Amino acid sequence: MGIWSCLGTNLEEVKDSLYNGRSGIGLDEERLTYGYRSGLTGFVKRPQLKSLLDRRLRMGLSEEAEYAYMASREAFEMAQIDESYLLSHEVGAIFGNDSSAKAVVSTNQIMEEKHDSALVGSGLVFQELNSTVNMNMSTIFHLRGVNFTVSSACASGSHSIGLAYMLIRQGLQDMVLCGGAQEVNIYAMSSFDALNTFSIRMDEPTKASRPFDKNRDGLVPSGGAAALVLEEYDHAVKRGATILADVCGYGFSSNGGGISQPSDEGCVIAISRAMEDAGVKADDIDYINAHATSTPQGDMYEAKALNRLFNGERALISSTKSMTGHECWMAGASEIVYSTLMMRNNFVAPNINFEEPDEYSEPLNIAAKTVDTEINCVLSNSFGFGGTNSALVIKKY
Repeated sequence: MGIWSCLGTNLEEVKDSLYNGRSGIGLDEERLTYGYRSGLTGFVKRPQLKSLLDRRLRMGLSEEAEYAYMASREAFEMAQIDESYLLSHEVGAIFGNDSSAKAVVSTNQIMEEKHDSALVGSGLVFQELNSTVNMNMSTIFHLRGVNFTVSSACASGSHSIGLAYMLIRQGLQDMVLCGGAQEVNIYAMSSFDALNTFSIRMDEPTKASRPFDKNRDGLVPSGGAAALVLEEYDHAVKRGATILADVCGYGFSSNGGGISQPSDEGCVIAISRAMEDAGVKADDIDYINAHATSTPQGDMYEAKALNRLFNGERALISSTKSMTGHECWMAGASEIVYSTLMMRNNFVAPNINFEEPDEYSEPLNIAAKTVDTEINCVLSNSFGFGGTNSALVIKKY
């Protein structure tokens, strides 16, 4: 697996941030100048690709595809997959991505200023499509298997893993590069700001994202990319791969209600399906990586669902979004990376800023501080606008 996020630009940095409850959130004055109500965001370092890729390949990379390239490099390196392997084996690519706003805005700015489409350039064509991550990763890494983008709001990254898992289980692919990516520029999330979705607790940026806390006032946008190499078990063993974890359950549902209305029933259905698919019960789950984004309604409905399924059970619960903010299209994938890091290093990362529960979160077994403990089974939740729900169960190998 590989990661490029506001918590760090490699697995070791991110593990350290998770363990120490270190937030990657800050205040971006440019957003306030641009007209946002909130200048809060996760700060994600832009990679320097000049020495890694030739100009022709760099031209087609959107911001989120740059992050995905770095995460994929790390994932393939950890999986001991080199270029010669990729040229001689079929490997698929499924990524979650639901916007490429900056490239679209840049194209239209050129047209409005110059009134000449010849000045747009070919690179922006491949940057502005939602499939920008997939098409670039498949081109750069010579991937010749399944190749498509999952565009399902904040559940996109999770669904990408679930779909890769299903294709492998059905014998249609031996190996799939999957994950999620999210741009972090000022154009990407202005519509969310217009919905009053974001926290305006700008006096203390690192305390703004507070999932499940009674005094939460909205989410903080963030991004980057996460990549995972999913592989059929016997195939991995045969080539001597270092196996990090087993993906053993995937569940999904749709709320079928208002386009921005959460549903505890929809959450319960997706989680229950994932657990049934994995053959586990509530008591088997050691840790739940909650979707909880720090919005008043979303956290409430997830808390209600978790209370229905896990009230009185031992599973520890935290939302890593308290440190990362909401990584949107990548979140479902990055949170599997975060959960795997915890599982392999025997700790539960804290739900920072959880100071006062509300009536819904009070019964939950929320880890407000880092807990050193063995983790063998994880549930990870992802829920998005439009009522799309995804849940994954992974186990320690």
